[in-house]
Amino acid sequence: MIKPTPNPPETDPTSPYESPDSKRFHEAAERALDHYLKPASQIMASTQQPERMYLANPKYNSESLLANASETLGSASEMLLNFAAMLDTPHRKTALGIAQVVMLGEIAVNQALDNVEIAS
Repeated sequence: MIKPTPNPPETDPTSPYESPDSKRFHEAAERALDHYLKPASQIMASTQQPERMYLANPKYNSESLLANASETLGSASEMLLNFAAMLDTPHRKTALGIAQVVMLGEIAVNQALDNVEIAS
């Protein structure tokens, strides 16, 4: 019986690690692939604490958070209106449209604030 392939099969004699630089490059490529292609479940299962820079303090009640959000949206709306006044017509319309969306958010937050029951 004759085999169609040699025993063992011939391999390419070149190595991806011909120099220290190529080994470092290969390791960096592996890290990049792991970063982008690792399943999300492994990333989400980490035991690290979330970044606290932008978290609302859980000790604050809903009324305080809504009041703060209302003031923030009101300030953003005012800044956008002032900024729009300095722009040319095409850009002014865009800035005014954004200001209107922010105002609608402010109205929604104010309505939610009106519906909050104050704990006694």
